[in-house]
Amino acid sequence: MAADHDDDERRPIKMLHDRLLVRLPNDGSERRTSGGILIPATAQQNKRLVWGEVVGAGPNVRTAQEGDRVLFSPEDRHEVEVHGDDFLILRERDVHAIAAPRIEPGSTGLYL
Repeated sequence: MAADHDDDERRPIKMLHDRLLVRLPNDGSERRTSGGILIPATAQQNKRLVWGEVVGAGPNVRTAQEGDRVLFSPEDRHEVEVHGDDFLILRERDVHAIAAPRIEPGSTGLYL
């Protein structure tokens, strides 16, 4: 019996181990610094960390939860398409910081 790709695309996804499914902001355009300088989208930004939103977390993830914003290096990622949208898969250890309402001010976190 042949597998139907439409059925495969509709199945729920469960992240495994310490993996995070992350959505990047879809801006892709220029950005403005806090000082008001406009940086075009075509500007080379080597080693610049980026923020993304966690949309799924494996059972061994200890600090990040769905809805959190995470800071990571674009070099430490694997891209995947799910239901027509692009996401990234990261290991929890590749996350440098987490922004979430539950984080207490002055908290250093587990990996700092």
